[in-house]
Amino acid sequence: MGDAVVIGVGSMVGAGVFVVWGPAARAAGSWLLVGLVIAAVVAYCNASSSAQLAAVYPVSGGTYVYGRERLGEWWGFAAGWCFVIGKTASCAAMALTFATYVTDISWLRRLIALAAVLALAAVNYRGVTRTARLTRILVTCTLLVLTLVLIVLFSSTPQHHATTTDATPYGVLQSAGLLFFAFAGYARIATMGEEVREPARTIPRAITIALIIAIGIYLAVAIALLRSSDPASTAAPLAAAVDGAGAVWAVPVVRIGAALASLGALLALIAGIGRTALAMARNRDLPSWLAAVHPRYQVPHHAELALAVVVGILVLTTDLRGVIGFSSFGVLLYYAIANASAFTQPAEQRRWPRAVNVIGLIGCVVLAVTLPWMSAVVAAAFLAAALLVRRFTTGRAGSARS
Repeated sequence: MGDAVVIGVGSMVGAGVFVVWGPAARAAGSWLLVGLVIAAVVAYCNASSSAQLAAVYPVSGGTYVYGRERLGEWWGFAAGWCFVIGKTASCAAMALTFATYVTDISWLRRLIALAAVLALAAVNYRGVTRTARLTRILVTCTLLVLTLVLIVLFSSTPQHHATTTDATPYGVLQSAGLLFFAFAGYARIATMGEEVREPARTIPRAITIALIIAIGIYLAVAIALLRSSDPASTAAPLAAAVDGAGAVWAVPVVRIGAALASLGALLALIAGIGRTALAMARNRDLPSWLAAVHPRYQVPHHAELALAVVVGILVLTTDLRGVIGFSSFGVLLYYAIANASAFTQPAEQRRWPRAVNVIGLIGCVVLAVTLPWMSAVVAAAFLAAALLVRRFTTGRAGSARS
């Protein structure tokens, strides 16, 4: 239970808490807290649906498995594909965020990001126990840094800053979609069904506990930022707020904390994607080569090696803003399918009313369509291409059998 909660918190309270406030505040203006509440409500609904499904289907794969079992193979495939492409983009975003806080030299950032991907892939290769141990260390460092930030900001004199953006409903919803990107780590827990004891009991509880902790942390940080600075005015709002409060000595600490948080999120993401790819490969929705499990460390080592290669290519060729928008769209669609799957569960399997699933489903779709249109279009195109390829290969396989 403890390791599962730590991995979930590490996935949510990671780099997002250091970088997401700037773009979210620029979208929502003074209504940033409203965007945060909307993101938290959608995240709670999604977490409830995931927990309810994980209790019945305690196997690796998360919503890929839930969609297949409750809605059909095509929905499961769509969920799995959304998760893999969305979270692969998240890996690149976390690696680039880490490198951004380490150095200001643009060409060196990509090399540092690549080194981080390779190093953490090697750590994860040796199994979930070591993954949980390192994640626990990184989460502890992140929470200590955030505690320092909160003490500095709440002990300083409140400042009144004019917001740079007039709030609109669309802007508030877009900020919620951006903030949701930082919440979405609880999916990592749902992919651990074959690696924890008593998964039917452990996974639902771990998801709920990790989400409650994350929501509390984000609310505290948001309130502290809004009383101390204008988060929309900078790309590094926590560091700027601490600097503005007169604690110049704490700025390097915040930078180190952001770097460590990025590593923690990247580590948890690599583990989750590899296990979803494993489940998809077992069902021939990805190449069967990816279904291999290491005989000693019991991890999907082929899938994780392939992931390291793909993410390495991304960090060398893409930018941070693009991969974040792409990731958000894929992850929101993934959870939309999770909510639809939970809606179909019979009464004896339900832990929450169906209204929770409906709110989560509608919330995911609304937040997805309010994201920057270029990111949404590109992500939708990738999903459509994957569905077409599957349709073609499935049809051809059927013809061959007949």
